[in-house]
Amino acid sequence: MEHLLNGYKQLDPTTWVYLSSLLTIAIYFKFSRVWSVRNLDLLGLIALAPGLQLAQMSGTTQQIGFVWLFCVSGFFLIRLLMDPMMVRRPLLEPNLSPGGLTFIGVSLLVFLMVNVVTKKPTESDLDGARRSDEIVSRSSTPEGDASLAQHGPGYPLLYLVASIPNKTLVKSDADGDPDAPNQSGLSVHEATARSMAILSHLAVVIGIVAIGARHFDNVRTGISAAALYLMLPYTALMTGRVDHVLPAALLVWAVFAYRRPAIAGGLLGLAAGAIYYPVFLLPLWLGFYWQRGLFRFTLGFLTTLAVLVATLAFTSNNLDAFLAQTKQMFGWTSLSPEHVEGFWAFNEAAGPYRISVLAAFAVLCGGLALWPARKNLGTLLSCSAAVMLGTQFWHAQGGGLYMCWYLPLLLLTIFRPNLEDRIALSVLGESWFGKRRTHLRIKAA
Repeated sequence: MEHLLNGYKQLDPTTWVYLSSLLTIAIYFKFSRVWSVRNLDLLGLIALAPGLQLAQMSGTTQQIGFVWLFCVSGFFLIRLLMDPMMVRRPLLEPNLSPGGLTFIGVSLLVFLMVNVVTKKPTESDLDGARRSDEIVSRSSTPEGDASLAQHGPGYPLLYLVASIPNKTLVKSDADGDPDAPNQSGLSVHEATARSMAILSHLAVVIGIVAIGARHFDNVRTGISAAALYLMLPYTALMTGRVDHVLPAALLVWAVFAYRRPAIAGGLLGLAAGAIYYPVFLLPLWLGFYWQRGLFRFTLGFLTTLAVLVATLAFTSNNLDAFLAQTKQMFGWTSLSPEHVEGFWAFNEAAGPYRISVLAAFAVLCGGLALWPARKNLGTLLSCSAAVMLGTQFWHAQGGGLYMCWYLPLLLLTIFRPNLEDRIALSVLGESWFGKRRTHLRIKAA
């Protein structure tokens, strides 16, 4: 942005935490209802920022940051699981008009996206792109297997996209040096990363507003949630991380398309193929579509996964490379990963405890197929956010930092109205082209 505005200096991340926290309180805090759940949610969102900053450091400070994130995430996990029981949901309007919220949201989006365009990647940011040939064509070798393992489960080609830094806590020698030489042959990777990051954030913001207008019947609610998403320190710090925001965009639009089971299944399949972890949403979503739309949803999900596997077959030079990339895509090494970062890397003896956490998470996901028995759109939102948040507790590669996987769904849950009438039987047609119902048969009976 300093190239466009004379004298502009990018804010330090800590300064932005203070400013964004004060702005969040000024716009969204309900001073007339201090003890409301909305205010508690806002304080929880603000509490994520210190842990995120500490986790970007090193040594003991980093460990404290991950513990902090896990504690705040535990609070939100309980909050999300309790959300289906919160029937009384009064409309708590923001302290700013829709025009003011729109202006703030658009301004923040422009500043964040310009920073993505103008920020120069560092050596570590380009590491994934630099190893592209090794991952795609040499994954059958020990070196290629190591390159795959360091990223964790997910679609291998997604990790070839460079990371574009935005607000770095520790400046490297290359940061801010316009004369630093660019790596030859990596300009395409940089352009791809910038484009995907910008388009993904646009998709998240537009999707949140569209859900508010379409499914909440209140466009102001969608604008409020989208503006808060752009205001949070996490969004400013991780703007250029495609592996964070792309799955979030797919999940948001899967929720928007929930009345079209085939499309929703296809988008959820894309998200699961991209980062693997959304596959644990299947019990919940299958439970939602159990009475109607199950076949269409399942077909869309499986078709998308089949297409992704086919693309790996065409991009792999040999059978061993294809098998290695397919195993990574389906999380084959997620149980006992060779490369561990974040919370679980501080003590090797903690490995068995991680398996226990994973077992508890699996029980949670299986239980969501049965509870609550009557699933509506509100249940789909809150429990989907709970599942994606729950993956952070056993994610071996920086678990706790991938907030964007659940943050948009969490914000929609916080702002949503009562959606008890939005169940599959009332909003889906009986066939592919059947007319959708506008009321419940249960009530009619």
